[in-house]
Amino acid sequence: MSPRKAAALRGCDRTLREHLIATAERMIAERGTAGLTVRAIAQEAGVAGGVLYNHFADKEELIALALRAHATAIESGLGPLPAPGTGTVEGNLRAYVAHGLALHGRMVPALTGLIATPEVLARFAGLSDPDRDWRHRLRGYLEAERGLGRIDAGARVDAVTSMIVGACHEPVLSALFQGRGIAEPSPSHSVDDLVTTALRGIEPREPAGPHPS
Repeated sequence: MSPRKAAALRGCDRTLREHLIATAERMIAERGTAGLTVRAIAQEAGVAGGVLYNHFADKEELIALALRAHATAIESGLGPLPAPGTGTVEGNLRAYVAHGLALHGRMVPALTGLIATPEVLARFAGLSDPDRDWRHRLRGYLEAERGLGRIDAGARVDAVTSMIVGACHEPVLSALFQGRGIAEPSPSHSVDDLVTTALRGIEPREPAGPHPS
């Protein structure tokens, strides 16, 4: 190892590969991916630019790994999701919606610079654990609650999942299309409205009968 690389790793027990991923992840968290270059990552990491290609096939691999680390850090900071059969379905769905909104909102700065580089997004998707995916877990939660009889046996789980996921994507897409880097936080009442609609639908209800005299 060259003296410069040794200095970059002094005082830590990470490998140089891990150090480079951690550096790129920190830069993504602070600045997003727009304009992120190999030279900038190397400079921030305290190594020569060519060193990166000794540990990664290309820049896209490093960015995908750093993006995956960034997503994992965000997910870890959001805390656990409620388990089926605990609490109330309404309260649990609020937690899932709030989690989804926060997750997508915090990922926006990292994604804005990747629209023109689908290969990074494809590699990022390939690094994801399906069992940890929020959408997958939401669908599994709804299926489990249906099996427990806490939601209707004929509930269209896929449709409800798509509706909730779409509602969490909408602020992200709006921010991207309007040239903003960060989606505005959704008001709490929008979470309640979404959950109420998911649980009760939009069909008219029979008016309540007259109160007995």
